[in-house]
Amino acid sequence: MTDTVLVVEDEQDIADLIGVQLSELSLQTEHCACGEQGLQKALSKTYALIILDVMLPQISGLDICRQVRIAKPEQAIMILTSRSSETDRVLGLELGADDYMTKPFSVRELQARVRSQLRKAHLLTKLHSQQQAIPEQSISVGDLLIDQLTHQTSFNGNALDLTSTEFDLLLYLASHPDQVFTRTQLLSSVWGYHHSGYEHTVNSHINRLRNKLEKDPNQPEIVQTVWGVGYKFNRQGVCA
Repeated sequence: MTDTVLVVEDEQDIADLIGVQLSELSLQTEHCACGEQGLQKALSKTYALIILDVMLPQISGLDICRQVRIAKPEQAIMILTSRSSETDRVLGLELGADDYMTKPFSVRELQARVRSQLRKAHLLTKLHSQQQAIPEQSISVGDLLIDQLTHQTSFNGNALDLTSTEFDLLLYLASHPDQVFTRTQLLSSVWGYHHSGYEHTVNSHINRLRNKLEKDPNQPEIVQTVWGVGYKFNRQGVCA
């Protein structure tokens, strides 16, 4: 079945451009020009990906992102912002967007980023469709359990409400305990692309992950920063 992408964008030229580029990936698109209609569609139907402009009539893309993330934690969301609007980009990631793109954007980068999000969505669907758990698909470190089959995570017996990207990021780090990764390496391995200038995506997801995992996000013991290099999963922090 063909994947459908919801595009919520009030500039018709940009919406048409996105639609053409997604059709080249054999994707169907649904377009909304106002935020209220976009929110209704996003909450009432299932989409492989939702692309949200930030500045929309009636309801902003950031408000849509927040409400969709609460109702559908695993929904893939990408936001579109202007190059001068760093605040919107940061806030969008903090609210739960999986990725962002700045206008104007290149066609090749748009397609690469959409493919990356769809790969993760397809993997998640495949995992949920399987009926029997396979022990090797679970990672257990101290009191942290990451189940790749069900896409669920628990720590100290408490379930962690992670988005799909947060789950993938934690899984990757925990699969390589104590190994330090640069933001560029994490972009390549977790997000699946190599474009420069989007390292803040990693920072924001690390912060969100810490807020859900750490006792004190300001003094992380599990997902640690190695200054001047990147991030690592501290095995001892989980077992402490």
